[in-house]
Amino acid sequence: MIPTLQTERLRLRPATVHDWPDYAGLMTSQRAVHMGGPHTLGTAWGTFCNDVAQWSLFGHGCLMIEERRTGVCVGQVGVNAGPLFPERELGWFLYAQAEGKGYAFEAASEMRDWAFAADRPGVLVSYIRPDNLRSRKLAERLGARHDPEAKGHEHGDLVFRYPDPRLASSF
Repeated sequence: MIPTLQTERLRLRPATVHDWPDYAGLMTSQRAVHMGGPHTLGTAWGTFCNDVAQWSLFGHGCLMIEERRTGVCVGQVGVNAGPLFPERELGWFLYAQAEGKGYAFEAASEMRDWAFAADRPGVLVSYIRPDNLRSRKLAERLGARHDPEAKGHEHGDLVFRYPDPRLASSF
């Protein structure tokens, strides 16, 4: 079952086909440069479907970020895993109009807490490109520390490791 999570301002909900146009627009644009893009439309569709399929395969995946007040979808947050990911990853993106409002921190905090509370294995990282300073700062604000020994998802990725709050010392 795919959860719907809520924060004060946001609803984190399962993706629908209605989310595809904005998702495709982001993934095929220069804004996707920190996520291996810009992508072709076909690759973007494959990633969109992967984000949904992970729920049935692994019990976690991605949720769309929606403003509760307006119902407008402003991005995505999720826990990614599978054969292409060395470790479970907390990832996020926002559409341009949603940046600078604290939505990424709010959504990623909720998803991180859900991942640990749902009794998943105590491993959660974020793979971040070295030049993506905003995401690096956000990972640190979320409590992650850079792990220079860990293997990245893609060549050159930095790995930021989150402490498992259930463990006295997970670093």
